[in-house]
Amino acid sequence: MSKLPQTMKACVLTAPGRFELQEVPVPHPGPGEVLCRIGAVAICGSDPEIIRGDLAGSWPPSYPFIAGHEWAGTVVALGDGVTQFQVGDRVAGEAHKGCGYCKNCKEGRYTICLNYGKRETGHRHYGFVENGAYCQYQSYSVRSLTLMPSNVSFAEASMCDTTGVALHGVELAGVTPGGVAVVIGPGPIGLSAMKLAKLMGAATVIMVGRGARLKAAAHLGADLCVDINAEDPVEAVRRLTGGVGADEVFECSGAKGTFCQGVRMARKGGRVSLLGVATDDVMEEIPFKYVTHNEIAIFGSRANPNTSPKVLALMSSDQLNVQDMITHRFPLEQFADALDTFVHRKGNAVKVVILPNGENG
Repeated sequence: MSKLPQTMKACVLTAPGRFELQEVPVPHPGPGEVLCRIGAVAICGSDPEIIRGDLAGSWPPSYPFIAGHEWAGTVVALGDGVTQFQVGDRVAGEAHKGCGYCKNCKEGRYTICLNYGKRETGHRHYGFVENGAYCQYQSYSVRSLTLMPSNVSFAEASMCDTTGVALHGVELAGVTPGGVAVVIGPGPIGLSAMKLAKLMGAATVIMVGRGARLKAAAHLGADLCVDINAEDPVEAVRRLTGGVGADEVFECSGAKGTFCQGVRMARKGGRVSLLGVATDDVMEEIPFKYVTHNEIAIFGSRANPNTSPKVLALMSSDQLNVQDMITHRFPLEQFADALDTFVHRKGNAVKVVILPNGENG
């Protein structure tokens, strides 16, 4: 492999709501880390919040900062002690790296590490607390990487985060073979949950939403669609299920009111999985008695622990098509246009992918 450059292009957040393309030093991998050449990085729904500075002080903790966490690329240098990877390996990344020794990490629940944000413990949250992937090169812990199958592209592998988040939420609640699943919110995670619920055995998947993305859900495989602008979603789901309700409900929007709707859509003994991330001010009133008397199980779901090998295998075997969700691609130099396209859903944007090192990564 050719000699690595000393500097690289990066989209740097300089203050809340301000970013610019800069030439910055290429980072050096530390012990247990590798340096990766970023092949593709997808814009996540949390990125606009970080870029606007809505969470400044936490995400990011300070400026300057490089965001971006849905990425895939190539290992180009090894830090001390690295034996799991070799230069030239194609890898998909994760945002989370737990401390590795707290109770939750030992149980494999590293996305809810008890030492979150404590860098001295080894915890990392790339693109949120630690510099991320809106750049040409970045260093990552080997614990945050998964080898990619040879027939999966960087753009597809950058969807590991989105599809992995969906898979984690779907796995927590489970899927009833031959049953009915409802997905609330036809964004990228909702569309992924829809695809995965069908793959895992749901006979009928009902998508609840509106506008162009609801139309996209119909095109991408939803069996039934409920337009929230045209009818009450709870009444519609009850009608479509003969009054029984759904076996599983996957809330993927984080919008106010949808938690309660999801509970009301679930059948007796049904399960509700919360994948959507609400803002801090969203407080829900839940029908307490209904949940108790009908034994409704509710699962909170955070990020994508232990899912990357699974979704990559599904992509590689052509069982999980993510290419039809990637609607736009931009070079790093056009990050502002890419962000605007994603935020304002221009051209019916679903997933927007940045290519920091060109089409070939």
